[in-house]
Amino acid sequence: MNDPSQHDDANWDNDDSYPEHDEFVSKSELKRLSALRQQVGEQLVNLSDAHIKTIPMDDELADAVTLARRINRKKDGFRRQLQFIGKLMRSRDLTPIEEALAKLQHQHQAQNARFHQLEKTRDAIADRGDEAIQEVLDEHPSLERQKLRQFHRSIAKERSKNAPPKAYRELFQYLKEHMLDQD
Repeated sequence: MNDPSQHDDANWDNDDSYPEHDEFVSKSELKRLSALRQQVGEQLVNLSDAHIKTIPMDDELADAVTLARRINRKKDGFRRQLQFIGKLMRSRDLTPIEEALAKLQHQHQAQNARFHQLEKTRDAIADRGDEAIQEVLDEHPSLERQKLRQFHRSIAKERSKNAPPKAYRELFQYLKEHMLDQD
């Protein structure tokens, strides 16, 4: 009866190997969490060099991400490296990494919104002429009215001749240089 592998009911309740305070996490939930961590790792691998430097990572994780970026994506080693990155991320606090990724995503969306606004402004000047130029000058007085009117006339000529949209592109670059610097 002194066999240590047998527990009586009184000792079983006091056994420290099964703490009552731990929450039960199903195997499916663990797999989902692992997949999410692996997706965060894949986002890290897909970032540019400049963006990678802004992400707070320890050396081990940074080395794993660097290695994954060098591996041919069509090979099985890439998939295994992503799994390894996911494994490394299980033992780390993901909050700073996720916040940095969200900040990069927000910057990207803001940049896209600014470019869409520039495109709308360019299209308005090309299509409506003086009326649109006056609206743009009201918002951005540093722009040159004469230059905008020249772009409008050049665009009209190009359109009438079915020529390549050189002035249209130049207008966008002019607006980009002068309007984005003010923001």
